[in-house]
Amino acid sequence: MRACGIVAEYNPFHNGHAYQIEQVRKQLRPDVVIAVMSGNFLQRGEPAFLDKWTRTEMALAGGVDLVVELPVQFSTQPADYFAKGAIQILGDLNIDCLSFGVEEGLGEEFLQAARWMVENDALISHEMTKRGASDVPYAKRMEEVLSQLAPNFPLHLNSPNNQLGFAYAKEIVKQDLVDQIEIAPLIRKGAGYHEPSIKDGAHIASATAIRKALQKGEDVQAYLPKKAFDSMRGKLEQAMTWDDYFDLLKYQLIVSSTRQLHDIYQMTEGLEYRLKDQIIEATSFEDFINRIKTKRYTRTRLQRLLTYVLLSFSKEEMEKSLDKRPAIRVLGFNKKGQAYLSEQKHALHTPLVSNVNQKTKEWLNFDILAGEIYALGHENIPNQDFKRHPIKFD
Repeated sequence: MRACGIVAEYNPFHNGHAYQIEQVRKQLRPDVVIAVMSGNFLQRGEPAFLDKWTRTEMALAGGVDLVVELPVQFSTQPADYFAKGAIQILGDLNIDCLSFGVEEGLGEEFLQAARWMVENDALISHEMTKRGASDVPYAKRMEEVLSQLAPNFPLHLNSPNNQLGFAYAKEIVKQDLVDQIEIAPLIRKGAGYHEPSIKDGAHIASATAIRKALQKGEDVQAYLPKKAFDSMRGKLEQAMTWDDYFDLLKYQLIVSSTRQLHDIYQMTEGLEYRLKDQIIEATSFEDFINRIKTKRYTRTRLQRLLTYVLLSFSKEEMEKSLDKRPAIRVLGFNKKGQAYLSEQKHALHTPLVSNVNQKTKEWLNFDILAGEIYALGHENIPNQDFKRHPIKFD
């Protein structure tokens, strides 16, 4: 069976995602579409609006055949580590092609750029180090280095989607999967990645705009496929934001010593003192972020750091985990997805987990912990891992 992979958050699944799947089937003609989906905490350092099981059901209702989980140690990272985990899983599942949304660029250009970057990694690192610490965002500094070292570099990396797509291409090169996985970028249609509001008459809105509209009690049916909307409708009382975890975060920061906070993953440059100093007076998560963010410490970077604090992810544990090949956690499938798993399972070199129990929990310790913390945000969020089986969608 020919398989095409997608990396997604589906927070929530909307018409733009349905359009991607439609184009994948039309242009690449796969037998099965596989989504590696972030679990309960996401790349920008946020709790998922809806839990991973609700979003899995929405994805299956929207046309995905198989959903597997991107482990939390990868899903809460910048592009490079996010891509590393996703491509490891999709490579182990033996996909034939990878689709991702971009602002511009052809598959050959992404591959050419990725090969150049991998081959010149040491030179690029040297140039970045020469520039030293700076308030200029990493992406901007990288663009400056590339314009100096490779004036004819084939891609623009000044947009989130192109950056992610490029990270996927680099991992395909690094993991020696070029001959296995066809790179198939798809030009985005409609709203931008983080477009904050819904435009009048639009058929496609960003997930950010849809979440904001839902929080205001507005009708968003026009922007989601009907089956996906129906899967979501009864779960909206469980919709989560950082505000639902602010008291837990505040508790963690107050009771932890600066020494303990120093050992948290990505806690650098004495940030533990800044966090402890500002948390006492903060009245909400938004207030706290506004107190601690600067040009140097962007909102996204700080949200990721606060996610690691909330989950108590230490430097040592995270760095070890990021060096390990992740297990494949199955969240849901339809008949095609189930058939593909049956075809592939004997050829897999990594554990395939469909049921979390005492024997399999060792492969998913980070995700189990993340699920337990996530469920503290609302009394009606069900258990996220133990005694949960993959969703079977007809």
